[in-house]
Amino acid sequence: MTADTGSHTDRPAQEPYRVGFLLIDNFTLIALATAVEPLRMANQLSGTELYSWKLLTAEGEPARASDGITMLPDGSIQEEHRFDLVIVVAGIDVTRSFSRKEVVWLKQMARRHILLGAVCTGPYVLASAGLLDGHACSAHWECLEAMQEGFPRVQTNNRLFTVERERMTCTGGTVPMHMMLSFLAKRHGQELSNAISHMFVCDRVREESEQQPMPMHPRLACAQPKLAEAAQLMEANIEEPIELKELATLAGISRRQLERLFLKHTGCTPSRYYLRVRLNRARRLLKQTSCSIVEIASMCGFVSATHFSRCYRKTMGRAPKHERMEIYSQGSSSAVFSDSMASLPSSSLQALRRARSEPTYGIFENTGSG
Repeated sequence: MTADTGSHTDRPAQEPYRVGFLLIDNFTLIALATAVEPLRMANQLSGTELYSWKLLTAEGEPARASDGITMLPDGSIQEEHRFDLVIVVAGIDVTRSFSRKEVVWLKQMARRHILLGAVCTGPYVLASAGLLDGHACSAHWECLEAMQEGFPRVQTNNRLFTVERERMTCTGGTVPMHMMLSFLAKRHGQELSNAISHMFVCDRVREESEQQPMPMHPRLACAQPKLAEAAQLMEANIEEPIELKELATLAGISRRQLERLFLKHTGCTPSRYYLRVRLNRARRLLKQTSCSIVEIASMCGFVSATHFSRCYRKTMGRAPKHERMEIYSQGSSSAVFSDSMASLPSSSLQALRRARSEPTYGIFENTGSG
């Protein structure tokens, strides 16, 4: 069953379809922009106000995006609003960025049968409100593990976006634009949707069923197909790792071929790459969930917490407990920034500080400038 993309309230036909964007602290600006701009262009190309939109925050205070840019909202969730669709826009450190007020307000919107959407890591907020229980859900890959562990009743998937009943969720980056183009096509026809994509110089509108790329080694996606297939199998089998011989068989190559491909394209053995995949997932769980180190060790396929800690320290350069502690010491961490960073614009420096809790923080810190 697809979502009802029509109005959920009685209003004159000439009134625009009303969309509210709830900005969660640290929201991702690109996700907001790519969700709003198709609505603006629908109005421009049609020559009429098909859509209106408002930006909201919990208290009506300015909202700071993950890049440090501050935006003034149109109002607060404490005011009375009439919406047909509400979209939650979130970004980094989502598990600690929203408040109970926002959760309560979203539940109120759901009781009014208002269509609810979420982009980037926004689905985590809807799930926290219990509003995705029993629903299929897409979300940015960086918060999928946190959702799977924290909300087992949510049917998370790896699709670019999902529209089901009174919910529409999607991943991040530019994908919100594609979800909104699909939404507009259902309401106004494909011709208007295509015209909007042409205005944005978008040469291909992506489909709902397409899969988002997982955090594989950057070069693997465009390398030898069998290598990418093997890497995807590793990503899909973390809690119970597959033996390399079986992995090679599933990929349709010999173990010797598998080893040659990994050495050529990643500079390491398949075993070493697989270990890094598992440790990267552990890093996300350490930073985004309250699961114990013993639980995370098991989730990532390690026989004991001791073995896990030893591997983590050797590969990541710090103990798992120190990885987790860093999240709570951000307020006093400014001393670790070098003098060269002091010359950065304040918004960029603040964005960098906020990003310290993200699993991808510093993953290229040893990369040369070329």
